[in-house]
Amino acid sequence: MEIYKFEAKDYKSDQYVRWCPGCGDHAVLNCVHKAMAELGTPPHEIAVISGIGCSSRLPYYMNSYGFHTIHGRGAAIATGVKTANPALQVWLMTGDGDCLAIGGNHFIHAVRRNIDLNIVLFNNKIYGLTKGQYSPTTDKGVVTKSSPYGTVEEPFIPAELTLGARGNFFARAIDVDLKNTTEILAAAARHKGTSVVEALVNCVIFNDGIHKQITDKENRADRTIFLRHGEKMRFGKENEKGIVLNGLKLKAVTIGQDGYTLDDVLVHDAYEPDITLHLMLSRMKGDMPVALGIIRNVAAPTYDAAVEEQIAEVQAKNPIRTLHDLLMKGEVWEVK
Repeated sequence: MEIYKFEAKDYKSDQYVRWCPGCGDHAVLNCVHKAMAELGTPPHEIAVISGIGCSSRLPYYMNSYGFHTIHGRGAAIATGVKTANPALQVWLMTGDGDCLAIGGNHFIHAVRRNIDLNIVLFNNKIYGLTKGQYSPTTDKGVVTKSSPYGTVEEPFIPAELTLGARGNFFARAIDVDLKNTTEILAAAARHKGTSVVEALVNCVIFNDGIHKQITDKENRADRTIFLRHGEKMRFGKENEKGIVLNGLKLKAVTIGQDGYTLDDVLVHDAYEPDITLHLMLSRMKGDMPVALGIIRNVAAPTYDAAVEEQIAEVQAKNPIRTLHDLLMKGEVWEVK
């Protein structure tokens, strides 16, 4: 019997994609289709859930089950879907506002419970659908429609929030790197438990160029580092730079200068249970390259599997097998 090989087109719906031309969401959608084809899960075994926002339109563009829910509640609905039907591959599409503002509580508890969800967090550091207010990830001091004199708030770092909630999988991708983003999304789906992929996307209307410092081709190699488990942490146009441990801090160095050799460069261990180095890597900025790729990937028991196992154990011990058994369980009498 020949096994059907799925292609990206098999996961595309017939709906017109209603995002602005040039929006980074287009690229992530493309990568989602490709990742699903790589995984080979039939469309009818996939559910794509979302809240409210530009990114939350995504379920309409999927040839799968989908649910466009309410603002910030996507994680709660996705939790119910996965717990009720563990056989489904469940994806949550959300944005920095939807996920980290009104949805922040649901997000951290989904991560803490380690439900087998694939969370894709589109981060353009702005509210796009509601026309340009600052979001929980907007950089301090940025002028927006709701902060005309600049924000006075410190932003959330999604990686910090994920790891602080005891997350076991966190990765970061950029919209202009389709190959690696597809690879990351496929790996996130293979991970058993909550996977969080922060997708840095551009909003061409309300926050154009917000990530250009790391996404432009000219400087990307020097300003980002793509981490792969088991490989040296190297970056730069000629792979001539590396990350070393300098006391209790990370430091970017040029290999062969100031006494640093390739042996000094750290090897990435995504499977390390301790979050210390993963947190340090995820927070790099300024003079340090921004970490992309899978930063953390640790195996742990999942909530949905534990609930399914618990139900099976209770059922095995319970003599009630039918509705009739339940109705006749207590004291009963017959009316003549």
